[in-house]
Amino acid sequence: MNVVPFKDSPLKVPCTSSSVNELLTPRLISLLPADQHIAIVCIGTDRSTGDALGPLVGTALSKKCSNQFDLYGTLENPVHAMNLEETMEKINSVPHPPFIVGIDACLGQASSVGCIQIGTGPVRPGAGVNKELPPVGDIHITGIVNVGGFMEYFVLQNTRLHLVMQMSEIIANNLLRSVQAVHRLTTLAAPQE
Repeated sequence: MNVVPFKDSPLKVPCTSSSVNELLTPRLISLLPADQHIAIVCIGTDRSTGDALGPLVGTALSKKCSNQFDLYGTLENPVHAMNLEETMEKINSVPHPPFIVGIDACLGQASSVGCIQIGTGPVRPGAGVNKELPPVGDIHITGIVNVGGFMEYFVLQNTRLHLVMQMSEIIANNLLRSVQAVHRLTTLAAPQE
């Protein structure tokens, strides 16, 4: 029997779960590298309520100044279909490319709306609206903001802002907490001079 290691299996948690933080933070800590700089790419646009999840996460993270990660995608400077490729080229042009966390909204089944997903591998932006965009991330965090399968653009435009805000706050807080924890562990493990 093949057993899938804990950190390799995707995690999906309802944002309303009382244990959402207790599940998300340890999973993120297990996935984030201790020996590589991190870039967080928050994909989306503020022109669509459902698609604003990424920029809302980015804006929340931008208020917590940190040299522990580079941040791309906020409400003021979103990363979207028109500049995603250019942003990824910029991130990957440095001598030591960072570990990338891709964050985006997605559509799903009715029973999964309001769930936050964390998994290994990239997020595929634009897939829900049949756009061909480059995949983003060594790991991904997605928020299922509404039901997919029919009139996706209309569905994204008519997504409840409250749900998107709630999910963005949870993602930003857990991601920040996880990056800080990994940084602390790395600092403690470094040889003392």
